[in-house]
Amino acid sequence: MNSGADGQGWSGAGPLLLGVRHHGPGSARAVRAALAAARPAVVLIEGPPEADALIPLAADEDMRPPVALLAHAVDEPGHSAFWPLAEFSPEWVAIRWALEHGVPARFIDLPATHTLAWEEDGTEGRTPETDTDTDTDADADVRVDPLAVLAQTGGYDDPERWWEDVVEHRGTGEGDAFAPFEVLEEAMGALREVYGTGGHDRDLVREAYMRLQLRAAQREFGDGAVAVVCGAWHVPALRGKASVAADRALLKGLPKVKVDVTWVPWTHRRLARASGYGAGIDSPGWYGHLFGARDRPVERWMTKVAGLLRAEDRLVSSAHVIEAVRLAETLAAMRGRPLPGLTETTDAVRAVMCEGSDVPLALVRDRLVVGDVLGEVPEAAPAVPLQRDLTRLQRRLRLKPEALERELELDLRKETDAGRSRLLHRLRLLGIGWGVPSASRGSTGTFRETWRLRWEPELAVRVAEAGVWGTTVLSAATARAEADAVGAGALADVTALAERCLLAELSDALPVVMRVLADRAALDTDVGHLAQALPALVRTLRYGDVRGTDTQALAEVATGLAERVFVGLPPACAALDTDAAEEMRRHVDAVHGAVGLLGDPETVGATASAAATASAPRPGGTLRHRWYSVLRVLCARDSVAGVVRGRAVRLLLDDGELAQDEAAVLMGLVLSPGTAPGDAAAWIEGFVGGGSGGGMLLVHDERLLGLVDAWLTGVPADAFTDVLPLLRRTFSAYEPGVRRTLGELVRRGQGERGSSVTGAAGVPGFAPDLDARRADAVLPVLRLLLGLDTGGEASDDNNLVGVGT
Repeated sequence: MNSGADGQGWSGAGPLLLGVRHHGPGSARAVRAALAAARPAVVLIEGPPEADALIPLAADEDMRPPVALLAHAVDEPGHSAFWPLAEFSPEWVAIRWALEHGVPARFIDLPATHTLAWEEDGTEGRTPETDTDTDTDADADVRVDPLAVLAQTGGYDDPERWWEDVVEHRGTGEGDAFAPFEVLEEAMGALREVYGTGGHDRDLVREAYMRLQLRAAQREFGDGAVAVVCGAWHVPALRGKASVAADRALLKGLPKVKVDVTWVPWTHRRLARASGYGAGIDSPGWYGHLFGARDRPVERWMTKVAGLLRAEDRLVSSAHVIEAVRLAETLAAMRGRPLPGLTETTDAVRAVMCEGSDVPLALVRDRLVVGDVLGEVPEAAPAVPLQRDLTRLQRRLRLKPEALERELELDLRKETDAGRSRLLHRLRLLGIGWGVPSASRGSTGTFRETWRLRWEPELAVRVAEAGVWGTTVLSAATARAEADAVGAGALADVTALAERCLLAELSDALPVVMRVLADRAALDTDVGHLAQALPALVRTLRYGDVRGTDTQALAEVATGLAERVFVGLPPACAALDTDAAEEMRRHVDAVHGAVGLLGDPETVGATASAAATASAPRPGGTLRHRWYSVLRVLCARDSVAGVVRGRAVRLLLDDGELAQDEAAVLMGLVLSPGTAPGDAAAWIEGFVGGGSGGGMLLVHDERLLGLVDAWLTGVPADAFTDVLPLLRRTFSAYEPGVRRTLGELVRRGQGERGSSVTGAAGVPGFAPDLDARRADAVLPVLRLLLGLDTGGEASDDNNLVGVGT
């Protein structure tokens, strides 16, 4: 073979076969040097031939790796495969070299039309390269990892460290540009002789197609004018002798499927092997640094690490950088390595910059060693209409996709933020999970939303899948919502869908959803289903108010649904076992909250103009009064489960519909000796359990605490073990301070509880009457919080006192 040292081109026998490691910066540098020395007339690259027309886009100034070729079945976009390329990928370097020198570049791997149609399991969504180079599947006895075998042969226990020492730390431009590929071809030839396909039986078909494409290029450009860049594992097969007839026989009868191919952005994180990408690497960020650093890679890396840690408010100086570089070089020398690798630099960073802690080191690994670089593709790249509309909306709303997760606060009163909210909700309805709602930290009002955004490359496939619903985000979301409403299996699913339609402002889909909702609500007789559906309906009314949507029809359905719950709830709460009773208690809580929000049926469904006065107290309507009547019925029926009866009493007490004396009488009746201990314990759980603040109620009301104390001390020994788990569950939900106060009150005893602090009620810190002096002390703070003039009149203070009481 020609050494190529004189730079006069490749003159060896046969084509120039450049076996590489996918995403290896050392291979990328070697490929660039070999192509510059050989000056081939055509460059053949491992990849799907359907993407040949997309190669010129790699020269576009808006194309920034990492990117990936995405091939998906036209009729089933979710059936897809990716071919990722980073800046340090040898294939990307070969493409760029060919475009810069006006040399044709072609992909020669098995067409995606066959790859996606392959009947063998595990092909969907995976990269064909997973079987070509450094596959690390768990079934190591079947699949061979070439690098692992070579590393073990060389006395290394870590393939990555072997690769760094042999390839990454080898200088380029010195001596023979083709020597690395000749050595690697010889090594792979020896492996193929021993292991055959190495468990990659599909490679036989792929290599047959590659040989046919290679022969065609040789006929067109000449035997020595062809360069091939492919996984090193394939080089012996391409160099070997095989007849055309045998290759065509392997390809005969392969299944086909119609495919579309395009460029999509990719991320360093998705190049990592930990992401499930079989041909991935452990440290794409580190490899990108090695490829891009012109000189002094260790010093430049330590500077990056120091900048990251400083941005996180850690004290890292230039002296730390100098000392870390020295330590990394010393470790490399002690370990017999030519240059410090990732292991040495990581150890040095941990010892010098992280003070031995793995916590900041985890940040370095996440942000730098792996990285969150997100590539970009030009607008000229083929895309489904839905993707183009999404790109247009992202640009108009200034909502750029980013690989790093970030939090986005939206104020729905602002036009841009409202548009962002609509877009994110519509995408979620389409199954495109770019954003995930999270709890707002600054406000609980419906005018504010908080989202966690992170763009993953797989979302490009979800966009292609959603393209079957429409050509724009709005039309696709509308069609998807209508289809989901018709196909919903439960009433709660339809109500949740109605809520999502209002959030996404799908006014065209809402009538269809409402019609299905009304039909389902009329036919569903399960009180549990009705109670589960009501809260979502009421929430949609609130969202509709904020977004200015007319929700009168929705309000009518919600009111009718509430009436049916009122009628059916008392019979449904009778004769329930423990689990069913607990579930019904949750339904009662949900309905109570919904009725509180629903209010007067004549005032629900208000528009945004009416919502402007929402801060004013809304008078209780007849609907709420009927709900209170239902709760009274639940309190009085012995056939109703104890946990439900206790909860009903508590809800009436909290809303001021039941006097404390009445609540004490009801509790006394339940905790009388004639009630079974298990039923009494369940009543107590409903009354003071379930995270409802019942502990503070017992702290503040000595009579109720005395009743519970007297009942508990009177439970027979043989029944105490039966009620103990229920009581423990009830009281363990209290805050530690509440439990401590209750214990102190019980320890003092009935006669001593009133002796510690003034007030006849006898509860520490409380008195039967308002302490005006202490109440006045908080008025300045309240005025500040409410935005009132600090020099307000006395009438304002009186109003505030009324609010406080």
